[in-house]
Amino acid sequence: MSTLLSVSVAMLAGLLMTRIAKRLKLPAVTAYLVAGVLIGPYCLGAMHIDGLGFTSSEAVSSLSLVSEVALGFIAFSIGNEFRMEELKSTGRQTAVIGIVQALFATLLVDLALVVIHLIAPDKLSVSQAITLGAIAAATAPAATLMVVRQYKANGPLTNLLLPIVALDDAVGLVVFAVSFGIARTLHSGVVDLVSILVNPLVEIVASLALGAVLGWFLTQLEKLFNSNTNRLNLTIAFVFLTASLAMTEFQIGPVTVGFSSLLVCMMLGTVFCNLCPLSQDLMDRADKWTSPLFALFFVISGAELELSVFSDWVIVAIGLVYIVSRSLGKYLGAFLSSSWTGCSASIRKYLGITLLPQAGVALGMCITAMELGAEGNLIRNITLFAVLVYELVGPMFTKMALTKAGDIQPMSEAVKNRRQTKLEAAAKAKQ
Repeated sequence: MSTLLSVSVAMLAGLLMTRIAKRLKLPAVTAYLVAGVLIGPYCLGAMHIDGLGFTSSEAVSSLSLVSEVALGFIAFSIGNEFRMEELKSTGRQTAVIGIVQALFATLLVDLALVVIHLIAPDKLSVSQAITLGAIAAATAPAATLMVVRQYKANGPLTNLLLPIVALDDAVGLVVFAVSFGIARTLHSGVVDLVSILVNPLVEIVASLALGAVLGWFLTQLEKLFNSNTNRLNLTIAFVFLTASLAMTEFQIGPVTVGFSSLLVCMMLGTVFCNLCPLSQDLMDRADKWTSPLFALFFVISGAELELSVFSDWVIVAIGLVYIVSRSLGKYLGAFLSSSWTGCSASIRKYLGITLLPQAGVALGMCITAMELGAEGNLIRNITLFAVLVYELVGPMFTKMALTKAGDIQPMSEAVKNRRQTKLEAAAKAKQ
């Protein structure tokens, strides 16, 4: 009962907050996040009244399965952006920009935080600086995808943005694995090449292979059904199956074989959309089904944000340096690489702004960073502080950039008039 009550309260709070956000011309994803913060354990939840909000962090964590499933569908949708006929024209730009902007963010954060270490070595170690630099590479695909969907963004910037966001996470996983391996070596004094090089490569290859196999099976099974409803049900079931299989992990000798849920589900979507002739229609139908799931995901994400990080001035100060240097790295990396690959002026100017949101992947990385013991706590809190800021302002910047680039078009007067006519007709019918 308590779980169902939490889900219903979260959904209602998020939907009601979108009415306020609409008046303020803010993206719906920002409204969901703010609603999550308000009903979270640091605001209304602190009153410990069941039905008013999440009364504890454990209550929020009990809905973690919803987040895992939602991320699976988000990655599956982004895989749809890797259609071969479209990548023929943008593939080189996607690869270059995706890699360069991630590495630029890591480099600038590393430099900025190492400077802080030299100034105040007792506040920040080199291991912590390197790990935070690696976390800076990751970009949140969920917030970006939600903004694109809400405003039906379409154009050169959007077409390039979504595959870059997907590739960004693959690059981020490699950068983090190598950087964290070095950080752990500095922390313990023991060199472990398996953790630094082998495990991350195995994770990426295994994730892509598993997603590709499941994508092929999904395409073959779709042929058994003639009804689009049954095909949609099968597609949804396969995303659930893929997300669950991606949670498995096992050892082969010294090598840990694990999977990235984002990469597996993204590859599932990529193979499916390139092999199945009906994939576009099924993807469109799945998008409508997942709308409430994504809304719930962002409300839960807002409730997970820990406002207690503001109580420590050290975390706030280092967090601000992290945010500024990462934002600068993303923007400069995207600007320079898009210039090298011959992108248009609007893409060069606005692409970097759309790559600021950060959430799920970064939080997963900071959980891994807890292996550093006490040093891991600071990494986690700084990441939480940055995610809090990025998730609240990132969608607004993404909307602004896509609007300035012309990918989001203002509602025409004709559409406004049609909507008004429908509302008036409905009001007369009730009378």
